[in-house]
Amino acid sequence: MILGTFVAVMLAAGGSADALSSVTVKNVALKAPAAWTRSNMDGTEKFLAPSGDAYFLVDVGTVQTAGMRAELCRTKILANIGGDGWTMLKVGGQPAATKTDTDAAPDGSGNVDTVTYVGCNGKTTWSVVFYMEQGKKDRFAAVAEKVGTSVSFTPPKNKKG
Repeated sequence: MILGTFVAVMLAAGGSADALSSVTVKNVALKAPAAWTRSNMDGTEKFLAPSGDAYFLVDVGTVQTAGMRAELCRTKILANIGGDGWTMLKVGGQPAATKTDTDAAPDGSGNVDTVTYVGCNGKTTWSVVFYMEQGKKDRFAAVAEKVGTSVSFTPPKNKKG
């Protein structure tokens, strides 16, 4: 009963543990849960749920070939990652793709769902890889989709256009 009251109060106040706020990683903007802890390791941004039951990684890179079409860039990303089952979509008005995989947790505690989003605008590549305990899928699947489909490209600083 106390937990239910707490949840009702949080919802009435308009807040939640997964309330999204805008964050920037290099020249990419996305929405991330405000209550999640952000850290950086070797250039990869990690966002960890307060419960520890889910996290996601964000990587942003630069296309090495000048003038590459965004669709070709996405095709090359998918060829490098490999595998089947990608769903093509547009995120931030640019070509992207998503895929969900299920694997056994390394510690043998059950299964882990991995939801991957990748995309490119011809100049910048990005990926959001969301990991959640399969038993928590009902709680985190919608968060993964909101984060993965919120990516947009920020204009370069000190340049017009």
